[in-house]
Amino acid sequence: MKLQLKLKQKIQILIISIATIIYLFAIGYISINARQTTTEDTERIVDINAQKFAKQIQVNMNESMAVVRTLARGFENYDSWEKDKWQDLINQMYDKIIREHHNIYSLWDSWELNVIDTSWNKPYGRITNTYFREQGIIKNTNKIRSQEGDNEIYSNIKEANREMILPLYFDVFTEGKSEKRLMSSLLCPIQKDNGDYVGIVGVDVTMDRFQELINNIDLQNLQGDYAFLISHKGKYAGHPDTSKLNKAIEKNPTQRKGFDLYKKLKEDEPFSIIHKNNELDKQYVSYCPIDIGRTGTPWYLGISIPVSSIMHEADKNFVISLIIGVIGLILLFIVIYIITKNITNPVEKLTSVLNRLSEGEIDEKMKLNVNTGDEIEEMANALNTSIEELNKKNEFANKLGNGELDIEYELSGNKDELGKSLLEMRDSLKKNREEEEKRKVEEQKRQWTNEGLNKFADIQRQNNDNIQNLVDQVIKNLVFYLEANQGGIFLVNDEDENKKFLELKSAFAFDRQKYFDRKIEFGDGLVGTCAIERQTIYMTEIPQDYIEITSGLGDANPDCLLLVPVKTEDQLVGVVEIASFNKLEDYQISFVEKVCESIASTISSVKVNMKTQKLLEQSQQQSEELSSQEEEMRQNMEELQATQEEAARQKADMESVVNAFHKANYVVEYDLDEKIVDVNDKYLELLGLTKEEVVGTHHTYKMKLTEKQKKDYKKFWDELREGKVKKDTNVIELNGKTFIFAETYTPIIDENGAVKKILKIAIEISEFDFEKISST
Repeated sequence: MKLQLKLKQKIQILIISIATIIYLFAIGYISINARQTTTEDTERIVDINAQKFAKQIQVNMNESMAVVRTLARGFENYDSWEKDKWQDLINQMYDKIIREHHNIYSLWDSWELNVIDTSWNKPYGRITNTYFREQGIIKNTNKIRSQEGDNEIYSNIKEANREMILPLYFDVFTEGKSEKRLMSSLLCPIQKDNGDYVGIVGVDVTMDRFQELINNIDLQNLQGDYAFLISHKGKYAGHPDTSKLNKAIEKNPTQRKGFDLYKKLKEDEPFSIIHKNNELDKQYVSYCPIDIGRTGTPWYLGISIPVSSIMHEADKNFVISLIIGVIGLILLFIVIYIITKNITNPVEKLTSVLNRLSEGEIDEKMKLNVNTGDEIEEMANALNTSIEELNKKNEFANKLGNGELDIEYELSGNKDELGKSLLEMRDSLKKNREEEEKRKVEEQKRQWTNEGLNKFADIQRQNNDNIQNLVDQVIKNLVFYLEANQGGIFLVNDEDENKKFLELKSAFAFDRQKYFDRKIEFGDGLVGTCAIERQTIYMTEIPQDYIEITSGLGDANPDCLLLVPVKTEDQLVGVVEIASFNKLEDYQISFVEKVCESIASTISSVKVNMKTQKLLEQSQQQSEELSSQEEEMRQNMEELQATQEEAARQKADMESVVNAFHKANYVVEYDLDEKIVDVNDKYLELLGLTKEEVVGTHHTYKMKLTEKQKKDYKKFWDELREGKVKKDTNVIELNGKTFIFAETYTPIIDENGAVKKILKIAIEISEFDFEKISST
């Protein structure tokens, strides 16, 4: 909504706005520069302090590194020492150094064993000396290590062969201690003249004193500052929050995409960044490197200050400047108000008339007679002209309101936008009148379609149990509703799935029902084509003899012909053909298509119901037949059950006979290769053998054959394989015992009449028989 202001108010707003902008620009420029200067000065103070405290830590750590380097250089002439005084000399030096340097937690060395002991020729193995503090007491250890091979950490140290500072750890190199502290180790190698590795000297320094230094760093007048120490591996060596110790610093604490803090720390240069977790938590952090000896792996001291703390003083000055500016603006507003009031009084009368005009009042009496000779007089004259033109436009608008849309209006000029708008409104009203007439026609078409669909829906509900009645009523009412002359419905005859065709089911022409015996194959004529393509066909140029030749609807000559497929989504039910002397409109064709879609499902449903009824009748007939068969089957089942009971009894008798047979005889089964495949328990019990020991053995296993048996053995088995039953007497010697058996060999025949195995049934006979057999 446009804000309506008086001229006085506009002048006041204009002057005040310009003065305010200039004033705010000046105040803002000064305040922002002062704020920026304050920010830069504070950041410079933070950077200087970071460098100062980093230098303190560097001196402290390099003091320990100097001790290590001095010892390593002193040990380079180890080969000139007396071997028996070696250990005492080292102990004296280490004891004195650790007592004088309280910042050293432990002092240790590691000598390659092949350097100390010429009899040791392996590339690993070492001797270590360690001096350390534990609860204020200095202790020392001496050990031989790595006799089975160097561990990974020591291997890396030996391979580097240079000054190193190890990553942070919790006292893992020193044994026998009860205290576990966060520390690091400063290392310097002991080398031969040619630079070969001999050993290493190291000191362990705890992070406690650095943590104390970190905690004592305090920048005056800056709230929320804290310091932290980062190792060369990017882990916290000191931090006010001790839970972060030995944990990695965030790789990208900024919101700069792709920033890598670890890569920045390796540059060994001071820098500063803004840590920004969110808009309310910004930290200015100054990083300063700490170079430790010649390790080439600098540590970093970081000092963090909340950006809000840095900006506090600048914001305070900025607020004071704004308050002063607001007071100055208020005084400026008062002066401007007094000046503009004196200037705008002559305009108030003109404004009063304009207000009346803006409220819609138009009267010749509203014209003003102003003779000031300035712009106000020009405004009054322009206003008078506007009143005259508005009166003309008002009269034109009233005539338009009365429906006089053919009235003409002459524009007052090329810039008469209101007049142009009135003319456009007149043209728009004409167009709307025409569109309203079209809309009424469309509404009549929609109403006609809806009424027709409801009508045919009622027909389907009333005739959903008989296809013939349904199609008769549909085609009859469809011809009447379209005011056509002829119509017919062809339905798909699918009684023979392999030979479907279209059958004229119902036809209506000139107010009378027609019946024809007409069949059309798919693809024949327009009806067959419509069935194949399943698309609507509408023709207005029809040969004079078409109806008589193709349609099957009589000998009338219509001016238009409509064929619509009766189909569901995936099934063709039939084709509706309509012939009329009056050409059909698009909405009528669309209506017929909708009716065909609707009756398709109904016809399909009726067909399904008819098939279902037929199947039900067949099912009832089959049910009666099945009932009769069921009674006959029941009787057969009773006879079968009696037979099964008799068979079960005979089977039980047979099993009893078989069991008795096995208890009274020794039974063995052989394959055609003369090997035992099965043996009964009685025979195994007599022989004192297990089935595993017997199955798979040859027929002659443990047998004592006579000369005659040896001579006739092959013939004996050949006759068995030919299916002859053989009897024999055999002697078996086992575990000092002799068994004599009278045996009967019976071939077992398969379903094809071939011998598949040999069954032997044997009984044990007396020793008298054995002597008789032996004599023969």
